[in-house]
Amino acid sequence: MTEALLTVESLTKRFADRATITGRVRGRDAATLIALDDVSIAVAPGETLGIVGESGSGKSTLARCVMRLYEPDAGSITFDGQDVLAATGAELRALRRAIQMIYQDPYSSLNPRLRIGSAIAEPAIVHGLIERGEGDRFAGDLLERVGLRRGTAQRYPHEFSGGQRQRIAIARSLAVRPRLLIADEAVSALDVSIQAQLLALFEEVRRDLGLTMIFISHQLSVISRLADRVAIMYLGRVVESGATADVFADPRHPYTQMLLDAHPRLDGTRVPKPRLTTDTPSPYDIPAGCRFHPRCPLAEERCLSIDPPEVEVPSPRGGHVSACHVLPMQDALTEAAVP
Repeated sequence: MTEALLTVESLTKRFADRATITGRVRGRDAATLIALDDVSIAVAPGETLGIVGESGSGKSTLARCVMRLYEPDAGSITFDGQDVLAATGAELRALRRAIQMIYQDPYSSLNPRLRIGSAIAEPAIVHGLIERGEGDRFAGDLLERVGLRRGTAQRYPHEFSGGQRQRIAIARSLAVRPRLLIADEAVSALDVSIQAQLLALFEEVRRDLGLTMIFISHQLSVISRLADRVAIMYLGRVVESGATADVFADPRHPYTQMLLDAHPRLDGTRVPKPRLTTDTPSPYDIPAGCRFHPRCPLAEERCLSIDPPEVEVPSPRGGHVSACHVLPMQDALTEAAVP
């Protein structure tokens, strides 16, 4: 097995929420939001890992911990053999060059007063990759690389459409020659036709530059197209993971099934959603046992109090794991019954 470029082990992140004035008047103490709870992932060189989950599942928090924008409370992050959480000074600066992030809103990551040519060249100049006099040529090359004309380097961010600004954000991230690219809902705010163009660009960039990618999205169609492997997150934990084709063809966690059933099929039909008993629980008050059990139509008595272990299930490509008491065991029980 290829050694992972990025390894995250048992990562935990909590946010203390100070009680509001109203809460203090009512005697409510500060609450703790559990954003990540014992999360582990690994990404091999050159592959794309898709991370899927509803809002509040911990996807973006995980990405920001990898970037060291958030400091986790426990766990470890290793990038190419280096301890990310122990890095300081020049080491941390080098890591932030090697790991680049593209956000959902590209406008927020661009200086509105800076021409985009300067915005693209600036990171490369800061990291000593090019001389300041090379900035115009360098930015023009990257603009062409992402499908924009060289002449647009003299324009400002507000003069571009959302899709064009996302191309600019991609060009800016490529300016420092990263090894790992993290895209956090990078196409979710765009219409379908623009999404398709940007997904093709991501595929092209990954192939041509040999990039490793983490692609975060709530859109399963996006993950199905881009990701080699997928991790399904729910309330701060990975509940199922494996090769994308295996997980989507044979989901073994009821939450994964719910996500897949909620999306139209290729023929335009839609499978009826399973009946869910309640809305998503609050991350301030995680349920005991399996955290999905309040919504799960298959929940058993043990699901209410016993945290399900990760179980490997049979799959064509191997490595398909699900944290569910019920579904992953079905094949094992069937095989045991066969003489």
